[in-house]
Amino acid sequence: MTSGISRRARVLAAAVGTGVLVPLVAAATPAAAVTPTVTCTSAKAGLAAKLKKDITAALATRKGTVAVGLYDRSTNTTCTLRASSAYDSASVVKVTVLATLLWDAKKTNRYLTDRENTLAKAMITKSDNAATSTLWKQLGMTKIKNFLTAAGMTQTKPGANGYWGLTQITVTDEQKLLKLLTAKNAVLSDNSRSYILKLMGQVVSSQRWGTPYGVPSGVTVAVKNGWLQRSTNGWRVHSVGAFKGGGHDYVMTVLTHGNSTMNYGITTIQAVAKVIHKDLAAS
Repeated sequence: MTSGISRRARVLAAAVGTGVLVPLVAAATPAAAVTPTVTCTSAKAGLAAKLKKDITAALATRKGTVAVGLYDRSTNTTCTLRASSAYDSASVVKVTVLATLLWDAKKTNRYLTDRENTLAKAMITKSDNAATSTLWKQLGMTKIKNFLTAAGMTQTKPGANGYWGLTQITVTDEQKLLKLLTAKNAVLSDNSRSYILKLMGQVVSSQRWGTPYGVPSGVTVAVKNGWLQRSTNGWRVHSVGAFKGGGHDYVMTVLTHGNSTMNYGITTIQAVAKVIHKDLAAS
């Protein structure tokens, strides 16, 4: 009996001994285990704290990996979460494709052709993939990369071999693009900016989910969404939007992956959008 106990003790000691290695390995990279927190700043008293609290609460029970960007010119408010994390763009990149097309046309002082206008409208308002592929191929990688450089979108990596939907995007760069669309700048002409926002304001009703959710009445909406399922990280579901009215002028990006279904991702985005619209409207 004594030898049996000592044998069990030896087995237990060995198990504990090997078990100790696991936390040591995990402790070597604590940064990877830390969940990023929402960061907000604002010129409006109390608004940053309210947004941080409400966005955090909106995401508290949601699975998947979510990145958020908010910028409101009127109150100089910024919120970010995972701002530099890369996501497969899906159809959100279509706004970049149109911006590149207009930026390139401006360089040679030409208007878009009727064909280009038709393709652009289908690409943005219906998220037409064939139209996007045609424009992506027409532009070519050099022009796309040159636009990204001009726009300061240094974290965006165009998808290779024509796979525009696998372009790597971040909240930081999507917010940069939305800011270019919504204020005078040297990259995009006023006509180009209004053309893009006009098409984003004409997106078909079935694709107007996401960041516009909960927008107050009287506020104009420009939106582009993206969705894509892959074997790793499940569904990517994204939404970028520009909103103006009610004393505010703001842009919002929500990128997600690791969603079990497309609808799950949409619900996550809309939970964030709802509290942002509500908090800004009340400020």
